[in-house]
Amino acid sequence: MQENGASPRPERAHTDEPAPSPDSGEPSAAGTGPEAGPATGEPSVQDDLATAQEELARHRDAMLRMQAEMENLRKRLQREVDKSRKFALERIMKDLLQVRDSMERGLEMADASATVESLIEGEELTLKMLVKVMEEHGLEVVDPAGEPFDPELHEAMTVIPSKDVAENTVLEVLQKGFKLHDRLIRPARVIVSGKA
Repeated sequence: MQENGASPRPERAHTDEPAPSPDSGEPSAAGTGPEAGPATGEPSVQDDLATAQEELARHRDAMLRMQAEMENLRKRLQREVDKSRKFALERIMKDLLQVRDSMERGLEMADASATVESLIEGEELTLKMLVKVMEEHGLEVVDPAGEPFDPELHEAMTVIPSKDVAENTVLEVLQKGFKLHDRLIRPARVIVSGKA
């Protein structure tokens, strides 16, 4: 019996069921967590893992195929480069064969009856043929006599003081230079004027 007329408080019976959820006001059922799977209609962790593994396998296969394609492309390009390097000089060699033929004919005809004049004439014709072949293949002569000295194109072998020409002028070309398609392959060796 309680004092002050307070009504007795009913005691809750002990059960194994969980207490109602404070948020929803509904009792939480067993097995409604993230691993519930088919019970809630949502994918389970195992399903997510299987899907991720399948996607990973697809990406790995695609990457391996791409690597194989890149390796094949690299090998094909290397073969093309080797082929180009091997046959790059084919055209100029064909043209130079004419010069060689001309020189061989000249040597065959250079017997005791040949005159100096005929030998010089044959050499001049062969040189013209060689110059023509070189020009057709983009070779340009650098012959800067009387021009200002250019260290990009010329190599000064010595400097000679001179009162007749301006300083840093090419007085004499000791050896001609050459450019191939505007690229210097040999500088002209020159004598340059200095202050007198």
